[in-house]
Amino acid sequence: MSDTEARPAKRVKTNAIGLEKNDYKGRPTTLCKGCGHNSISSRIVNVNYDLGLEPHQTIKISGIGCSSKSPAYFMGRSHAFNSVHGRMPSVATGAMAANRSLTAFGVSGDGDTASIGMGQFKHLLRRNVPMVYIIENNGVYGLTKGQFSATADTGQTLKYAGSNPFMPIDICLEAVVGNCSFVARSFAGDPKQIDALLKAAVHHNGTAILDIISPCVTFNNHPTCTKSFPWGKENEIQLHEISFVPQYEEISIEDYAPGEIRDVELHDGSHLHLKKIAEDHDPTNRMEAIQLLERANAEQQLLTGLIYINADTPDFHTMNNTVQTPLVNLSDEQLRPSEEVLNNIMAGMK
Repeated sequence: MSDTEARPAKRVKTNAIGLEKNDYKGRPTTLCKGCGHNSISSRIVNVNYDLGLEPHQTIKISGIGCSSKSPAYFMGRSHAFNSVHGRMPSVATGAMAANRSLTAFGVSGDGDTASIGMGQFKHLLRRNVPMVYIIENNGVYGLTKGQFSATADTGQTLKYAGSNPFMPIDICLEAVVGNCSFVARSFAGDPKQIDALLKAAVHHNGTAILDIISPCVTFNNHPTCTKSFPWGKENEIQLHEISFVPQYEEISIEDYAPGEIRDVELHDGSHLHLKKIAEDHDPTNRMEAIQLLERANAEQQLLTGLIYINADTPDFHTMNNTVQTPLVNLSDEQLRPSEEVLNNIMAGMK
């Protein structure tokens, strides 16, 4: 018997629904080598695999920019829509209104969200559309050769763009002020934290904003820039260690010392465990979240973790009393008002 015949075939690891991790991957990336966006794509693949999400029950939506190209590099078997610049929130709202059974991942950039798409962004938050909304934040327009974006630091200098005179927009602060029900910040170089936040975001019943600092290695990776890998690694301050516990697992916190753990229950019974590290931040306190972000901006700190959550905010479907069945599966009779109903409406307008 040869060595080949004697050696047993290598068993391919699968998840709870029998899929391999390769089933959640997309096409090879065309982004720059070392781009933070690629790190985020790999985390999305990992989380979808771990949670056992059905690819065909997932939709990924984006706008325009380097960040909005990245959905091509993950979840190749899911639904996808690449929208007009800054208009991803409207497309996402329409998709979720038509089919509430989908799990939605929106991927945007700091330009796509904080500049041309700011109005759309704010109204998505107001409606609390159930989706994971990821901002891959690098402070530049990388796709158009490195101009400053709306999140660029005041006084930041770039070779071809000069010096930025404008104040930056803090996307997390805008989200909290806009009454978003889940707001978090992370760093592309912190995969463990991103995984936990993404899993919690998927299980949140409403809009979950993840502002992820994702360095542009080509145009904006200088050590003095707050959107760079060197600055992020040296200055990241975690608010807490985060662990996600799905509903089907036993909830246990015996390993934590008294007073060091905050437990946040999500809508479906899953839990987030927040272990205090930097300070005793209460993510359920909206005013404390605003003050935390203002203080971090003044002291130029990169605070990462769960900044704010409100599990009591009604989501888009609750507020609009949408049907459980995807609209495409309803009959014409169910979708269209009868002639009698329309006549009564017209009569009421006379």
